[in-house]
Amino acid sequence: MSAPSKLPPFDPADPLGIDDLLDPEDLAVRDTVRSWAADRVLPHVADWYERGELPGIRELARELGSIGALGMSLTGYGCAGATAVQYGLACLELEAADSGIRSLVSVQGSLAMYAIWKYGSEEQKQQWLPSMAEGSTIGCFGLTEPDHGSDPAGMRTYAKRDGSDWVLTGRKMWITNGSVAGVAVVWAQTDEGIRGFAVPTDAPGFSAPEIRHKWSLRASVTSELVLDEVRLPADAVLPAVTGLKGPLSCLSHARYGIVWGAMGAARSSFESALDYARTREQFGKPIGGFQLTQAKLADMALELHKGILLAHHLGRRMDAGALRPEQVSFGKLNNVREAIEICRTARTILGANGISLEYPVMRHATNLESVLTYEGTVEMHQLVLGKALTGLDAFR
Repeated sequence: MSAPSKLPPFDPADPLGIDDLLDPEDLAVRDTVRSWAADRVLPHVADWYERGELPGIRELARELGSIGALGMSLTGYGCAGATAVQYGLACLELEAADSGIRSLVSVQGSLAMYAIWKYGSEEQKQQWLPSMAEGSTIGCFGLTEPDHGSDPAGMRTYAKRDGSDWVLTGRKMWITNGSVAGVAVVWAQTDEGIRGFAVPTDAPGFSAPEIRHKWSLRASVTSELVLDEVRLPADAVLPAVTGLKGPLSCLSHARYGIVWGAMGAARSSFESALDYARTREQFGKPIGGFQLTQAKLADMALELHKGILLAHHLGRRMDAGALRPEQVSFGKLNNVREAIEICRTARTILGANGISLEYPVMRHATNLESVLTYEGTVEMHQLVLGKALTGLDAFR
């Protein structure tokens, strides 16, 4: 009987050995995005956040396109054709830098590009997707309205036929990338049901005033979309879908990225707290040597790496074509909720320093308050799971 092989050493950065589940291409994607974020985002993001702006967003988008991060899980039209797990790893690394950067990529690829790729005509795909994949055209996704967030079926934006044209009128709210977009995927009521439209943002009657005075996602462009009788040709409508199935399937694709991304914000906060606990001295020794601090760190590590395992599992299911929307709700609900708790616990370890932008913890915590709400609130995902578990619909 052969002697057992020597166990690898315990790695505080990967305590469960999750990296063993990744192949060399997965690791290469992760390392590429991590390196880009470390070089282009981390040195500047605290200042961007404090100023409440994302300067150079167009340049950042082109750089993200050059590393294949835009629409990366889509195929053709200049897209990278990456696996769902690779896309998830990219989201994790981007959100470890800042939720606003991950939102830029998610809205571009999982919402605007995905809607055109999945439901657009071949002409629409050829018109928009190659430039969106390279980052020279930025996209946004107009679903949420001022009075209709969790209930998109009640949207008031309306598209009516006028001869062979469509005329769109309405407002959308809390739209990431809106003020810098070249194309807006806008969902509207029609006499035929809810339809999607690829709207060039230079169309007369379209405007996108930026929303200011945010205390979350400050390093991100957030806008209102105003459509004042925007006239579009017949071929602006996305032909392959009618009804809420269209926008909801796009949201499910984007929510999957959030499952990973939230763990990036959590990891950044945990690593900051761990490093601080090893070096900050009180009562004559590092605070990491006290039982209460170690208990906090242990609990944070448990939820962080359980969340990463959950994200990885969902990614493998997506790659196998077996991921259900209810399972995405499971991941989004759990991982964002646990990420916020990790950030809050990390803040307690840092004490007063935890509120300083010298550390990433408070920035991540406030960003995650938006992530908790957008693309399905806690309550909506609880009800999705409640319906799946009981067979009873509590939405009505």
